[in-house]
Amino acid sequence: MKLNSLSNPRAGAADGSAVPVRQLPFWKTQRFQHNIPLWIMFIPVAVFYLTFKYTPMMGLVIAFKNYNFHDGILGSPWVGMENFNNLFTQAQSVQIIRNTLMLSLLSVFVSFPFPIALAIMLNEIRKMWFKKIVQTLVYLPYFFSWVIVGGIVITLFAQSGVVNNVLGRLTGSEPFAFLFNEWSWVSLFLGSGIWKDTGFNAIIYLAALTTIDPSLYEAAAMDGAGKFKQMWHVTLPSLSPTIVIMLILAMGRVMEVGFDQVYVLQNPIVSNISEVISTYIYQIGLQGGQFSLTTALGLFESLVAFTLVMLTNSIAKRFNKSLW
Repeated sequence: MKLNSLSNPRAGAADGSAVPVRQLPFWKTQRFQHNIPLWIMFIPVAVFYLTFKYTPMMGLVIAFKNYNFHDGILGSPWVGMENFNNLFTQAQSVQIIRNTLMLSLLSVFVSFPFPIALAIMLNEIRKMWFKKIVQTLVYLPYFFSWVIVGGIVITLFAQSGVVNNVLGRLTGSEPFAFLFNEWSWVSLFLGSGIWKDTGFNAIIYLAALTTIDPSLYEAAAMDGAGKFKQMWHVTLPSLSPTIVIMLILAMGRVMEVGFDQVYVLQNPIVSNISEVISTYIYQIGLQGGQFSLTTALGLFESLVAFTLVMLTNSIAKRFNKSLW
């Protein structure tokens, strides 16, 4: 009986009663001991999110207060939903929210196919030296700051810029104000974003392409499918889970039009279409000191983004492609 109880921790005691199994603390388990390097790598990530993502959430209480520096966050008087009422009764605020939604949705749906197409084309290149050169050229703009990219756009499309000079010599036409016309400004906004981010965003799709079974292409070729049919019937269906995940994540950023891009490209003449939430928060919140109003706007922005993520994921779930 003694040997059995030592060799089997679940063996009964001398009186026939069951002996409870002793549970080790989590940090003493073999699973934790083996994953210590991973936990150490995770610590900086956890500290970053706790410091810069979760801790600032406590400041959202400002949206329901008349915040001032003297009384601080806790001491400032409560005003309830007054900041939200002021926000949605101002014509400028409604216009800014409209501009943000329009530019964001255009950025998502216009620029979204470009990384996919670029990844597929790069995957079809067989000359490795040429592939490396092309990858370097399309990745390079991502590492430029928006100050540099904005300077390039302004240099090219100003009224005395390169594009107008070339068009004037070829057609004899008068210079066109690309940067001062609302719809041409939107086109430049979208085009500069595509040029800057497409190469880097294609990396995820290139990684997904490496997981496709080559036998699928061989079977399609044996059935008489050419390159385009192979892409349509093999490549795109295999990429669909990655595409859906990236679309869900992109919808979560719909209300986050990049401050840098808009700020370096906008001008007072196109402010009716270029003024967005991020630039409004900078002007009214940081420069104007209306912290409560801009915090309410930021909270509204986050709630809209959360709703869009949940809606997109629920639609994807109907096709068994959801993120969770």
